[in-house]
Amino acid sequence: MDEQLVVERNVALQREWYGEPLGDRVRRLVVAFDVSQAQLAEVLGLSAPMLSQLMSGRRAKIGNPAVLARMVMLERRVLTPEVASGDPAAIRAALEQVRDSRPTLSRPTGSWETLPVEEQGDEVLVPALRALAPPAELAAAARLLRERFPLLSELLRRAAGPDHDSGPEIDLGSARTPSRPGSGTGCDPGRDPSRSRAVPDTDE
Repeated sequence: MDEQLVVERNVALQREWYGEPLGDRVRRLVVAFDVSQAQLAEVLGLSAPMLSQLMSGRRAKIGNPAVLARMVMLERRVLTPEVASGDPAAIRAALEQVRDSRPTLSRPTGSWETLPVEEQGDEVLVPALRALAPPAELAAAARLLRERFPLLSELLRRAAGPDHDSGPEIDLGSARTPSRPGSGTGCDPGRDPSRSRAVPDTDE
């Protein structure tokens, strides 16, 4: 197969698996943490040539799930105020923490694979959710998602706080711009939950 066609196919696969080309994600991290590609590769736990191949599309998939987990961890660190402000000490500490981490990966039963999630993700996700919506709304969303999406529901419940574990459910739609027909939050009772978008298991 022509090399250009291979690259185009690999970039298309990266969009499907990771949401966007890995080159875009890596370049943002290089800028945010003010490091070279070689330094970032060391933090992620792979060789600089391998990272270059992933960025250029000559290789499609990250072979080691822990590398992807560390990438997600760095992307979350970018959201913290200290790193976002460019504090050199905070940036250095974040890089060292991620480099030395041993991420916990999650893989459900069946042929689907989820993106790995950092165990200490609450330190970023919970404050971000609290900044997005009031506790009562977070608690209501947690109750609505409890049956079909228990992990997401639990995260919302922690963000809401212990004082909002119970109480009347509110209509989240009333606080939002009315949606167009056919749109929504993905909680359509008639929708098959098995068709939720996930990263396919395509290890060769």
